[in-house]
Amino acid sequence: MEIKGLVFDCDGTLADTMPLHWRAWQVVTGKYKLHFPEDRFYALGGVPSRDILKMLSQEQGVSLNHIEAAHEKENHYLPLMMQVEPIHAVVDIAKANYGKIPLAVASGGTQPIIIGVLEHLKIRHLFDAVVTSEMVQRQKPAPDIFLEAARRIGIDPKFCRAYEDTDLGMQAIRDAGMDAVDVRTML
Repeated sequence: MEIKGLVFDCDGTLADTMPLHWRAWQVVTGKYKLHFPEDRFYALGGVPSRDILKMLSQEQGVSLNHIEAAHEKENHYLPLMMQVEPIHAVVDIAKANYGKIPLAVASGGTQPIIIGVLEHLKIRHLFDAVVTSEMVQRQKPAPDIFLEAARRIGIDPKFCRAYEDTDLGMQAIRDAGMDAVDVRTML
């Protein structure tokens, strides 16, 4: 199969953000007295914060505005963003393919945060499209975000290769009909 487009997750794939997100999560879950163990945080990688907060509050019977709480989590993460480092093995793939085939980002994060991370790492210019959680209705493990990224770069999903670091993201890629690369095997 000829690969004609590449799609990358951001957090944990292009950018080493997950430990920093975990620090922000600890503040918000502590404030609302939500139980959210670290292994579950990593297992839910790619799921938007608002969806995680809604799920946790329902499971634990804690009343909160999940949208406001998600904004609080982002606000705790923003000052940490300057500490984000690239995941060189994956960024190098994007750089090697830049200008040769279309590249996109498909992230469960929000547009301001993901664009901020890509700009901080000085790699925003590599990507023809950046698709984030606000742009699709169904989130990972649904394939929608990867399908939208392929649509925006004008490549049939069956000719795309996508890179991810979570089981939910890998499922989304496979369900989108793309060639899936688990970056955890590269690190």
